[in-house]
Amino acid sequence: MENIILIGHGSPKRDANNIELVGKLLHNTIHPGCTDGCVRIAYMKYGDPDIPGAIRASVESGSKKVIVHPYFLSSGLHVTEDIPEMIREAEALYPDVEFVYTEPLGTHEKLIHVIMERISTAGGALLPEDIERKSFDILTGEADFTGLPPEQLPIMQRVIHSTADFEFRKTLTFHPEAVTAGLAAIKAGKNILTDIEMVRTGINKRWLKPWGGKVLCTISDEEVIRASRETGKTRAEIAIEQGIDESVGIIAIGNAPTALLKTIEVLNERKMQNPPLVIGVPVGFVKAFESKALLATQRFPFITALSRKGGTPVAVAVVNALLKMANEEAAKEEEVVSGKAKE
Repeated sequence: MENIILIGHGSPKRDANNIELVGKLLHNTIHPGCTDGCVRIAYMKYGDPDIPGAIRASVESGSKKVIVHPYFLSSGLHVTEDIPEMIREAEALYPDVEFVYTEPLGTHEKLIHVIMERISTAGGALLPEDIERKSFDILTGEADFTGLPPEQLPIMQRVIHSTADFEFRKTLTFHPEAVTAGLAAIKAGKNILTDIEMVRTGINKRWLKPWGGKVLCTISDEEVIRASRETGKTRAEIAIEQGIDESVGIIAIGNAPTALLKTIEVLNERKMQNPPLVIGVPVGFVKAFESKALLATQRFPFITALSRKGGTPVAVAVVNALLKMANEEAAKEEEVVSGKAKE
């Protein structure tokens, strides 16, 4: 068993001694669902527990390895002298316990990203597009996109940017004609049908407006609610079943596996000449993965994520990436036409 101890400086102002939240976030990240005290906190001064107390509690809980992290930005005297001295004393008291001392937070590109977010939140000079561009630069530097088809790259980047989850690099799956079908639907002025209001709300209407399409979601309509009560079907699957028609070019499902299963059923039954692109990324433990695995076997265009992960942010990110791509292509075409006209 090992323990991690996060050490903060501590402040006479009690409200400032709040690294417990950081400890909980770290614990939930490395040991989801664990109720043991694997991650502890301690303070140099003013706060409780102090460092010797946190070390003692770790050892008494049975820990044979204690990892000490100074939650400091720089290597001052506390980091280079005071804390190491306390660790040496602990090593003498507990010779059977291994102690590991990490570097402080220091200078790291991820901290730069946090600073950028703080500036943006405070209404600072960085524009949203600057934040987004720099964020994309950071994630591109951290993820290996080798071998990814160029037309899929903007979508993959936006999904990872929206979720901060690099696992989608391995799980996001594309039908060979998915991107082409999505862009064609947008440019043809086709509508986008969503399973829930959150997905509808997240789609960038400003990017969609030039093409004439609309974002549709009828899950809260009285007719859908009534039909759900009468049939026992979910509102999401009824709304999708009623909403699919020739005017729909993209179906974006980020929440309801039943809606995705109904989409697959309807498209296979109707055998539409130009079926819509299905973005199916419901999240969860019940039928979510199964519905996405089934989608990945279909002949009509799809984009899905073959894991339990997904949700509204992923569905929205895929649609918005396609919208931005369509607008960028239109702008390039306009530049070409304009250049030829000048000649």
